[in-house]
Amino acid sequence: MEKIAFIVNPVAGGGRTKNLIPMIDRKMEEKKVDYKIVLTKKPKEAITIAKQCLEEGYNKIVAVGGDGTVNEVALGILTYGKGTLGILPSGTGNDLARSLNIPQEPEKAVDFVLNGKEKNIDVGTVGDKFFFNIASIGFDSEVAKTNERIKKKFKSGLSYLVSLFITLLKFKDMKVEVEIDDYTINCEILLIAVGNGKYYGGGIKILPMADVEDGFFHVCLIKKISKLKLLLLLPTIVNGGHIKLKKYVHIFKAKKVKVTTDVDSYLNIDGEMNDLEKETLFSVANEKLRVLADI
Repeated sequence: MEKIAFIVNPVAGGGRTKNLIPMIDRKMEEKKVDYKIVLTKKPKEAITIAKQCLEEGYNKIVAVGGDGTVNEVALGILTYGKGTLGILPSGTGNDLARSLNIPQEPEKAVDFVLNGKEKNIDVGTVGDKFFFNIASIGFDSEVAKTNERIKKKFKSGLSYLVSLFITLLKFKDMKVEVEIDDYTINCEILLIAVGNGKYYGGGIKILPMADVEDGFFHVCLIKKISKLKLLLLLPTIVNGGHIKLKKYVHIFKAKKVKVTTDVDSYLNIDGEMNDLEKETLFSVANEKLRVLADI
C-alpha cells in the first residue's frame, strides 16, 4: 500500500511554503491516500525526518520547499537505502525539479506525486558529500557567497542582481589544473560547473546537454574572459546559448573531474556554499536515487 510523507520547510519561498499545507491535505483526503505532513524546524533536520518516515513504512518522501530541502530529503533516502523522492517545488530556485520536468505549479506537482513515473537518476560525490544536481567553482560560487551576505537587505531577485555586479567588479579569473577523466588542462577559468542536471541558480541553463540518467557528468568550463565580454556572455547562459561560444566555453562528458588550485574561493554544492580545498574531486557515485520524474 502506498504511503506518502510530505516534509515541509515552512520558511522556504519566503515563508510561502507553509501555505501549501491545506492544499496538500485536501488533495490527499480526496484521493484517500495514507499520508502525513512533517514540518522541519532547523537546517539538516529533513535528512533525519526522511529516514524516520522510511522506517515507518512511507515509501514516497516528498520534499516541499526549495533546493536545500530537496537535497536533504534526497540524502536521507539515499543513505537509508530505499524509498522514492518526490518534489513539490516551492523555493526560490527549484532547479532539480526543472531538470526532472516536475510541474512548478503546486497543485499539478501534487498530482504528479500521485501519478508520476519513477526513475533512477545519477548521484555525484565531491569530497565526502553527495550532490544530485550541480556543483561548481568560480564566478557563480562567488556570486552565491556574496548573495548570502546581502540578501537580507534586498528582495531575492534584486539581491542576486546586486551580488552579480559586486562580484563582477572584484572577481579575478582562477588559475587551475583540471583533469577530466584522462584529459588534463591548465588554464585560467571564469567557472567550472559539474553536474547531472541542466539548471542552477534559479533556472540558469548552464548544462543544456546534461542527462540525469546517462551515468556521466556533464561539465561546462568557461575560460578567462574580459569583463566586457562577460557582460555579453551572461545573458546567453540563461537559455543555454553560451555553448555556441566555443572560444571561451568548453563542454565535456566525464565520470571524474579533479580541480586543483591555490586560489581561495568557494565550492557550490547544490546551492550550499563550502570553502574550496586545494584539490577537489567530483565522481559519479555507484548509488542511484529513485525519483518521481517526467524524463
